[in-house]
Formats: sequence, C-alpha cells, structure tokens
Amino acid sequence: MTTDVKYWTEAYATGGGRNGLAGLTSGTLTVTMTSPKELGGSGAGHNPEQLFATGYAACFLSAMHFAARSEKLGTVPEDARVEAKVGIGPRSDGGFGLTVALSVTLPGVERATGEKIVERGHAICPYSNAVSGNIEVTTSLA
Repeated sequence: MTTDVKYWTEAYATGGGRNGLAGLTSGTLTVTMTSPKELGGSGAGHNPEQLFATGYAACFLSAMHFAARSEKLGTVPEDARVEAKVGIGPRSDGGFGLTVALSVTLPGVERATGEKIVERGHAICPYSNAVSGNIEVTTSLA
C-alpha cells in the first residue's frame, strides 16, 4: 500500500534522546526530554510516550470528526474529549513495547452513534493505522 503524502513535518532530538532536547526543525516547538521516574529518570521534563499520547489523542479526535462528517453519523460535539493513556515496558521477547488505551467522551451523542463514531475513527486515524498489529490499542466510550 502506498500513501499519497499531502504534508510532511520534521523533528529532531539531541543529547541523550530521552534526556536531552527534542523539537521541530522549524523552531516552533522545543521540549526538554527526561525519562520518567518509573524508568530511572528525574521525570522533570517530558518523554516520548507523553508526546505520542498527545499526538494520538488529537489525531483520533480529528479522525472521529472526519468519520462523523463523511459517513453522515452526525457531529462530534465541541466538548468531545479523547484521553490517550500510553504505557511502556519490557517485552517478553526482548526490547520495549507500548500499549495504548483510548477513552472517548462524546457528550450528548447517543451511545450507539458514539460507538460507531469511535469505531470508524479508529479505522481512519493514521496513528491507529500506523500501530495496527504492533501495539495493543483499546478504545472505550465513556
């Protein structure tokens, strides 16, 4: 499968990776990176899992808006919320792995419609497609 790319972005990391600086090459965002305390770091800055969770939550919410609009499922309310919980830990076969839990709140949306919006958003979201088969992702509708 190929992707017809419409947009590129570029980021960098310096220093020790999890302990250094990261940001956009455009200069519009710079983040101090530190490992979380649970992984032996100070936890004083941000870590890749936090940035991944932020991006996934925003992307998933956008995908739900797109799904609702394009598939005539109604509208996603402005006060809708996606919480992305990202976990990291050692894998049984070596290295490290991630897991993701997406929790969606769609105030005022009928449950059956909300479940369809979440399901279709998950099928459309580029983050969901990127990690499919590689990371366990669960979705829930509050």
